[in-house]
Amino acid sequence: MNISPFFRNLRSAYQSEMDDLTFDSDGRDVLRQRLADKRKQMDFLVQMMELSPEMVAVVFHQGFAFRQPALMEHLLSHEADEFPEWSSLSSGIDLAPWTGDLVQVILQSPKGEWFLTLAAGLHYMMSRPDAAWGAQGASDESDHEDDDAAQDADDYQDEFDDHESDELRGDARTRAEAGAEWLTDQGFDRKD
Repeated sequence: MNISPFFRNLRSAYQSEMDDLTFDSDGRDVLRQRLADKRKQMDFLVQMMELSPEMVAVVFHQGFAFRQPALMEHLLSHEADEFPEWSSLSSGIDLAPWTGDLVQVILQSPKGEWFLTLAAGLHYMMSRPDAAWGAQGASDESDHEDDDAAQDADDYQDEFDDHESDELRGDARTRAEAGAEWLTDQGFDRKD
C-alpha cells in the first residue's frame, strides 16, 4: 500500500493529539470527558479544520466503521489537494449515530466535505492494527538518514575511545559533584 506523505505526517500529529487528550497530569484516563468537551465546541473547532485538522478530527474517535477497506486504502495514497469527494467515500463508511450533529456542523463549512474525507482517512489508519503504518512508505531518504545517524554515533564513540576518555569522565564526575553541592546549598536534600 502507498501512503501519501500528507497522511504519514498527519498521522503522527493525530496520534500526539490523542495522547494529549487521553491522560491528565495525574495519569488518569480522561479521554471520554475531553472528547465530550471538544464535541461541545464544534462551532469553534470548525475554524481550525484546515489549519490543524488533527485537532478537530479527534472528535470522531470511534465514530467511523469502514465497510470498504480498499476504498480507504486508495484514499490514503492521495495528497490533501487530491482527495476524492466525500460522497464517493461515505457509501463505504458507517457513521455512529452520535456523529450526526457533528457532521451537519462540518458540512456547513466550505471545506466540510474535504475535512470529513481527511478525518475518515485518519481514523482508518488509526483503526488498523498494522505496525507497518508508521514505517510503511518511508522513503529511501529516511533509510539514508538512519545510516548517517548510525555512522555519526560511531564517529562520536571513536572520539572518546582514546586515553582522554578517562579524563573526560573525571571532569563530568567533578561537575556532577559540584552541582549536587550547589543544590544542597539551596536547601535541597543531597541525592546519594
